[in-house]
Amino acid sequence: MDPARQDAQVPLIYLNNAATTYPKPPEVLAEVAACLRQPVHEPGRTTGNGSTDYPSVTREALAAFFHTGPPEHFIFTQNATDALNLLIHGFVKRTGASFHAVTTELEHNSVLRPLTTLSQEGAITLSVVPFRNNTASLAAIKQAIRPETRLVVMTHGSNVLGSVQEIKPIAEYLHANGIFLIVDGAQTAGHIPINLSDIPVDAFVFTGHKALFGIPGIGGFWLRDPDAVAVTRQGGTGTDSRMLTHPSDMPMRFEAGTPNYPGIASLYAGVRFITSTGPDVIRNKTDDLTRRFIRELENDRNIVIYNKQPDLPVVSFNINGIDNHEAGFILARAYNVITRTGLHCAPLVHERIDGGKGCIRASFSYFTTREECKTAADAIREVAESADS
Repeated sequence: MDPARQDAQVPLIYLNNAATTYPKPPEVLAEVAACLRQPVHEPGRTTGNGSTDYPSVTREALAAFFHTGPPEHFIFTQNATDALNLLIHGFVKRTGASFHAVTTELEHNSVLRPLTTLSQEGAITLSVVPFRNNTASLAAIKQAIRPETRLVVMTHGSNVLGSVQEIKPIAEYLHANGIFLIVDGAQTAGHIPINLSDIPVDAFVFTGHKALFGIPGIGGFWLRDPDAVAVTRQGGTGTDSRMLTHPSDMPMRFEAGTPNYPGIASLYAGVRFITSTGPDVIRNKTDDLTRRFIRELENDRNIVIYNKQPDLPVVSFNINGIDNHEAGFILARAYNVITRTGLHCAPLVHERIDGGKGCIRASFSYFTTREECKTAADAIREVAESADS
């Protein structure tokens, strides 16, 4: 490694888009600014007109984007973690008696920690399905099902392996057997087409700040049957204010307090950006970047890639002879290449693929360039060469 590079003004190469996309489309930043410049429009709470009713127009945009309705069944939360907590704890509260739940080794801690907490409290018993060939199969899910199984929570796409699950046959089987299915779409929403009218999931979770190009602090879920999940939060809604109990109408049933209007505005603009640019155009570019990046690294004997055919623009790898945290630090400080290191909040995946030590993850966006991929790959190979010397 050339020490002079550490002092040079090297352009930033951001490859941590699976965590939060950067940069945001100009349209998103403009919509957030416009939202902040105008008075808040809260139907039922404030008077006046002329301002955009961002919650309503965004629910309509999401219903069109995910091909399902009604729009009021889209609920806004802080992020996917918040949405998963509301759904998991709400379903357990509604069900009442202890029951059996199933999840997979591919899960993020947003799923694993609520389920583990409920298991330790005796509210549920829990089975964790292993993955094979980077996915959890219908056969594996079926094997875990018991007569007392009431809930399955599983990711649509792995944030470590970039693999996408075949959700439809799993959803059809669970639906036929009366088992509630929550799908974590944090990694897939915005990357791949999702038609919820064709897949009998009970709840689908998304976040705004990843591939939907919104800002941090906004996410949500779509819920097929509101009565299946108990309300776990209460507060002001601007409706039925004489009542001391929380309203049951959607979407207020699951939303309390002042919404995150700038975040919702960013989500609205992000969905519009994807639609206007073309989901296939975005997907083709990120697929191309991912394939090129893997080709640059796969023949280096010091680099271990954990999935060479990911479905999402995510490439996880390690460099032999150097800790992943140290390698990520070198890439950031010496080359200005921003990746993500460690366990990626998915500890069970790492127990299987790297013995729990973690890895380096590079993830791409529509705004990543081929030149950035090539420069980053060159830097990674250089670090690998120095580790071998």
